[in-house]
Amino acid sequence: MGESRDRGYHHGDLPAALVEASFGLLAEVGLRRFSVAAVARRLGVSSAAPYRHFPDRDHLLSAVSAAAARDLRSAILTAADAAGPDPSSRLASLAGAYFRYVVRTGAGLHVIYAAELYEVPDEARRAHTRALMETLLDLAFATEVGTYQQAVALVEAIIAVAHGYTTLFAEGFFNRGALTIDTTATRAITAAQALIRADHPH
Repeated sequence: MGESRDRGYHHGDLPAALVEASFGLLAEVGLRRFSVAAVARRLGVSSAAPYRHFPDRDHLLSAVSAAAARDLRSAILTAADAAGPDPSSRLASLAGAYFRYVVRTGAGLHVIYAAELYEVPDEARRAHTRALMETLLDLAFATEVGTYQQAVALVEAIIAVAHGYTTLFAEGFFNRGALTIDTTATRAITAAQALIRADHPH
């Protein structure tokens, strides 16, 4: 029966489709309720089909983490370039890019750096997550922070604000004001700018 169900799948590249469907599921139900079976149902394949490519939930989630780190880094770099040459504006733009990406995919740093992935030997994921963190720190260092620890703390604070906006938006907190994604992203950037000014008093 599983084989006959799988014949209905015509996308060709099942591993890639499983990763893509995982983003949709994460955006809808979050990390805690994420399961391989639910991803299979979204694609209309048997519950056994994903396990031909990913031995367990953590390995599928690791592939999702790698893709998320890669795509989020790209989105952040695009936003920074659009923000212009000012280092503080470039750094603040990451809050808007993060908010937009996580609202769309459900895959924020809580997924990219999920604790259950630490033991999964996935060099592709590790390379993409390293590149993401290096990009975030480079944006912070460009604002002339004093030390590595200060750069990390500033990035953490901006991501925390952006993730907070993401969570509140997903939970309907902003519905009363009918805020759009664009408006909320702008608010996240404004909050990040305030953090940067507080960190760089002149």
